[in-house]
Amino acid sequence: MSNWLAVFLGGGIGSMLRYGLGRLIPTPAAPAFPWSTFLANMSATALLGWYVLQLQERAGAHPAWKLFIVVGLCGGFSTFSTFSHENFALIRAGAPGLAAINIAASVIGGLVLLFLLAPRS
Repeated sequence: MSNWLAVFLGGGIGSMLRYGLGRLIPTPAAPAFPWSTFLANMSATALLGWYVLQLQERAGAHPAWKLFIVVGLCGGFSTFSTFSHENFALIRAGAPGLAAINIAASVIGGLVLLFLLAPRS
């Protein structure tokens, strides 16, 4: 499989999963915690961490698999732009504390997931 095709397919699947999660857990108008974006970003971080930290070194997989999973699937599923927009909307709606909680939970949560998934030496 070509690298371009791997990114294209992974990105398409990731974007469809992100859309489906948003439909399953719709985010109400601010001020409300944006659960679907938070869950998408945490899930994509966990998948990326699992692949990169656990499998990539051992599997010796074809480079197209890394592009499919890391760039395509995780890139299409996670969403920094929506994360930024939702935090901006929370601040404008008078809920800067909720925005701060979302920002801190997302950044710290992502790092904690990666530490939990890191192989023990």
